[in-house]
Amino acid sequence: MAKTTLTISSKNYSSWSLRGWLLAKFSGLEFEEVVTAPDDASARAEILLLSSSILVPCLRHDGATVWDTLAIAEYLNEIMPNAGLVPADRVQRAHCRSICGEIHSGFTTLRASLPVNLKGHFPGFKIWSRAQADIDRVCTIWGECLAESGGPFLFGERTMADAMYAPVVTRFMTYDVKLEPALAAYAGTIMAMPEMQAWIEAAKAEPADIEELEVEY
Repeated sequence: MAKTTLTISSKNYSSWSLRGWLLAKFSGLEFEEVVTAPDDASARAEILLLSSSILVPCLRHDGATVWDTLAIAEYLNEIMPNAGLVPADRVQRAHCRSICGEIHSGFTTLRASLPVNLKGHFPGFKIWSRAQADIDRVCTIWGECLAESGGPFLFGERTMADAMYAPVVTRFMTYDVKLEPALAAYAGTIMAMPEMQAWIEAAKAEPADIEELEVEY
């Protein structure tokens, strides 16, 4: 069988690459990384939110090529059904898929005004009112999930939802977004995952910076 690969772009800047990579790690599927350089035109378009067709991450496995992050999540759930990428309960499973769809297609102001930058830290960052509305919605989603599940992850055990919201956690850390204790604890849980720590270490080792995503306040 041909080797399984996951094509990603910058670990420092690419939220979609992080999602796909975490999903693959959560599933337990063994894969090799194929890294597209940040100066590649398609990679920059994805990172800078200039492309309506996001082609990374891209999973290639056993004859299948899957490049949409939600499609990757569902594909991994099919081939690794015991990995727990979705909750076992039907109602919780529907809830999980709904909030994953929401982060997949929404929160555009949050994405644009608080870009992922794992090397950066901007205490006192001024947040636009429209971005604050997105932040408030994320906090509502997290709060409802944690109140229902009891944590430490959104649905108790980690699922595709935690992978999908992990880049938001990094944004909150980078831009010093204040969270109430229960949400801060959840953010800490995500940041402390061994997979997340490995990704962050690799991100900090990346030599290239993208000027458009470097801000000074």
